[in-house]
This record gives sequence, C-alpha cells and structure tokens, in this order.
Amino acid sequence: MRKDFSRLPGEHIITWLLRCWDNGASSLELEGREAKQLGSLSREGGIDKAIGKKAQALSLWRRLLSSVRERYPFSEDDVCRPGKWTTMERGIQYLRELAVREMVYYDPDNAQLPTDPDEVQCTRAMWRKNVRSAPSSYANSLALIDWKSEEAPTVDEVAGRLRQYEESLSSSLISAVEKLSQDVRQLKEDISYSPPIQTRIAAVRSKHFSAPERGYRAYTPRGSLWFYLRDHGEDMRKWDGKPTSTLRARVHELQGKTAVKRDSSRKNAAPVSTRQPPRPSERPDRTYDPLEGTSKSFLQEVSSDCDEQD
Repeated sequence: MRKDFSRLPGEHIITWLLRCWDNGASSLELEGREAKQLGSLSREGGIDKAIGKKAQALSLWRRLLSSVRERYPFSEDDVCRPGKWTTMERGIQYLRELAVREMVYYDPDNAQLPTDPDEVQCTRAMWRKNVRSAPSSYANSLALIDWKSEEAPTVDEVAGRLRQYEESLSSSLISAVEKLSQDVRQLKEDISYSPPIQTRIAAVRSKHFSAPERGYRAYTPRGSLWFYLRDHGEDMRKWDGKPTSTLRARVHELQGKTAVKRDSSRKNAAPVSTRQPPRPSERPDRTYDPLEGTSKSFLQEVSSDCDEQD
C-alpha cells in the first residue's frame, strides 16, 4: 500500500490524489490505527497526521480527501499543478485533476455528491481554467465549445468529446497529408513525362536567321536540341528524361559526323569542267542538315541557354 499510494518527490497534491484514486484507494477500508501504520504517504506532516485521525472504518480515498481539506481549509489555496498541458490526453488528465480539487472541498456528509472524479460536473469555471492551460493549437477551438443545456456535463462526458475532437482532427490532418503527397507525385510524373515546351521568341532577342535556323529558333534551347535529334532519326524514347547536357553532347556528335561526311564527299567528287555540266550520277550526295547554315553565334547562344537551364 505504501508503494501504490505514496506521493512521489515533486508530485503535486492533486496529481497524487488522482493517482491514488486510479490505483483503487476507494476500495480500501481502514480503521484509524491501520491508517496510522501506513506512515508518511503525502510527504507533509499535517496531511499524514490527519489521515489516521478518525478511528472509524473509512475508505482510504475519503481519508485522503479529508486530510488534504484539513491541511488546506480554503478553496483559494492552490493545490493544483501549474503549467500547461501539451497533448489531449494530458488535457483530459488535467480536467480530472480539477474535478478532484472540487471534491476536496465537497461536504463529506452529503451522500448525493459523487465519489468518482469522472462523475463530477464540469463547471464553466473548470472548463475555462482547462482552456487557459491548453496550447495555442487547441485553445482557439476549445474556447468556442459551450454547454447547450443548463446542466453541465460530467468530466467523463467532456473527456469523450475531447477524444472525438482529437480523432477528427487527426483524420483530417492525415487526409490532407495524403492528398498533398498524391499531388506531389502527380506533379513529378507530369514534369518527368512532359514533352519539350514550345515558346515564343522574345522580341528583344529576335534577329534574322537562315531558313533552317529559323525552324529551330521557334523552340526553347532544349527544344532545339530535342527536335534536331528527332529529325536525325534518333529514338526519342531513349532520350526522354535525359539532362540537357546529354542531349547537347549527342547533337555535337551528330554535327561532327555530318561535317566529316560532307568533307569526304567533296574530296571524292570528280573535277567538273566549267563547260560541261555534271551528269546526275556525278553529283555528290548531300545529307540534309537542319542546322546547316546556322550561325556560330546562334549555336553558342543555344549552348549558353542550355547551361543556364540546367
């Protein structure tokens, strides 16, 4: 019994009383001499002396309440723990402690008053004190709660409402987080699989370009590289999602091959007399290059824009 009902170091009196109730203090009947044998339970001499003062058989719960009332005879005495609660369960616990404080100053001879802290009516004064001790995340919502009926609900009923409020708040938060996660995944998929975006040419950068250059100039720097690869027979599924630097390296590689092939064709071509036009069979084959004739400044500009975009 000393282990179950002794007050812990630094424990507030009302918190200790509620813990004694939860440990079954109301079910233990003790006579005065038996109560004295428990020794120091409250760590306060005035309370411990009053616990074994009455000789008749009484429950340990009644002895604890009466001894605290005798030590602190005025209801203005602050026997509740100070500070704020941080979770809803701690808020419900604090509300039950306020109920125990009410019971300390009950009339012990009034048999109609409840002996269970959970059956105590939650008055508006108790509720306001509980709301003032709540964190800001709960206080604004709890302050709007009011009793519709004239008779105040019990502490147990209020605790049930608070648990429902906590569950609804948690489910709403979980739903919001799940929806946000779905939106983020969808956005990532849209970005990964979206085709190159065509944009208008800025007026401040508009210039005169050759026909092939104007065709590729209608797209963004990445789009120019994209459509150049596509026009040269590349399987674009292989390049989907690749960084711009990879696309640019492939374009430079293709441009190098085209230049080598074009030079080789010119060297192998037979000399043509100025008086006799070449026969169709003697005309060198030319591979069409959409970027052929593109100015050097434009290629540098595309490369620079791609670097900025990366």
